[in-house]
Amino acid sequence: MRAVLRARLGWARRALLGAALGRAPGPPCWSCGAALPGGDGPRFCPGCQALQPPAPRPDLFRLMDCDRSFRIDAQQLQRRFRSLQRAVHPDRFGQRPPKEQYYSEQHSSLINKAYQTLLNPLSRGLYLLELSGVEPAQETDADADSAFLMEIMEINEKLAEAKNEHGLVEIETLIKVKQEGLTKEVTAAFERDDLQEAKKLLAKMKYFANLEDKLKAKKIPS
Repeated sequence: MRAVLRARLGWARRALLGAALGRAPGPPCWSCGAALPGGDGPRFCPGCQALQPPAPRPDLFRLMDCDRSFRIDAQQLQRRFRSLQRAVHPDRFGQRPPKEQYYSEQHSSLINKAYQTLLNPLSRGLYLLELSGVEPAQETDADADSAFLMEIMEINEKLAEAKNEHGLVEIETLIKVKQEGLTKEVTAAFERDDLQEAKKLLAKMKYFANLEDKLKAKKIPS
């Protein structure tokens, strides 16, 4: 009982210090009441070693130990993903209290989401816009570019008319080249902090992402 009271007193002191510095304190350990370090990644209580719940709205870049940038190191991202999953995978918590089992499932799901979001250029770019307070473009925002829309219509027609694997491979290659070009343009836009240009380019990437989905649905099983 005294240990719990001391832990809660320590948390209260930390809360006052955080308030003085303009930072919101995190909640104490759900299991023993000890003060906890801050952060966006999985946290274990330094006192009882209990896994804590995920932060309500974590920064996915900080969670995955990446700079907040459109450029990422895919190998570093993968290493971080594997390291985090090893630490919180539900298989490791089968003998722990139900609350920890639940938290491990939450962490595992969040880590998967963060990995997929940052790995994919389109979702990574849209997330950067969200963090900057920029609303993503609606489909009508790209309607002014009639030449681009005509190009999308032509690829859609080719996809609808494709009768064999060879025709689908040609379209797949075309889409891949277009997406790689747009990714380079988006990278440049973010690096010069031109968020409106990045927003327009990401809207175009969405069109090609939709084409990729249609292509996957039509692919002939081998």
